[in-house]
Amino acid sequence: MKKYISLGELLIGFRNLNNISQADLAAKFDVDIRTIIRWEKNETLLKSEKEEEIANITFIPNQVIRNLNTTNPIHTYYDFNLRKYSLSPLFQKLPEVRWIKESIDSIHNNIRPIQTEKDIENIIRYTQLQGDSLKSISRQLIRETARIFPELNLIVTDVLGNYAGHSLYFPLSFETYKKIKNQKLMEIDLTISDLVNYKMQTPPVFYCHSITADSNENFFIIIGAVLKFYRDTAIDKNYIYSIITSRHDSYDMNKSLGVALIWEDLDQQKKLNLKVPPRLYEGNFTEFLK
Repeated sequence: MKKYISLGELLIGFRNLNNISQADLAAKFDVDIRTIIRWEKNETLLKSEKEEEIANITFIPNQVIRNLNTTNPIHTYYDFNLRKYSLSPLFQKLPEVRWIKESIDSIHNNIRPIQTEKDIENIIRYTQLQGDSLKSISRQLIRETARIFPELNLIVTDVLGNYAGHSLYFPLSFETYKKIKNQKLMEIDLTISDLVNYKMQTPPVFYCHSITADSNENFFIIIGAVLKFYRDTAIDKNYIYSIITSRHDSYDMNKSLGVALIWEDLDQQKKLNLKVPPRLYEGNFTEFLK
């Protein structure tokens, strides 16, 4: 993460990352280029109604913009690729799972099932931001899994109700999952015909597309809700949890949760120019949640 001390610095960082000019940014925001120049020089602050617009256009968390759009900016660490912020370098890594386990029964009002097309759009934007072409961005698939499996298809919001993260799971048929496990089928090839009512299948298969949040605080909330489902609701404790991931922090999290590495695909890493190879993890959290 990089430490940002002003909104202007953040906007310049966004432009550099996306290789766009001040004129391009002005066109996106429907303002004069002189306004962009003043923002980047920190000569003027954004009007409150512009904060929401800029968050929607840049996909930077609203809280980061609010922290910096003030006469006394709150210095904030932010990673554009992970879409994650922190107020301290001590809280940049994912929290240890034992802390999450201890707070699993905490009650939060800012988490709900995926409900709207805007929710789906935010999930797709986040997925595309990761640059992992193995991940599905099928709007139809996300819409259907949210409808039939609201228990683990969740949105977490910030204090103003804006998107701050999500959990996305596909309840797969066992036959479909065997194809994934045997590397005969990739996630991007999944269709709604591969989804099932998990309560009607033994063992149920819960395939994780992604769990993410814009801060460790919100990550606590959403993964706590997910683990609570596995502890209290999963009808068959022999359920199969699985995920294909190509992120180091996800490697560490799955290892901490006690699930097994099934395979890693070095060929796909080279083909897709990924930083680390895609890995399939499989297991359940029964031992961890005891």
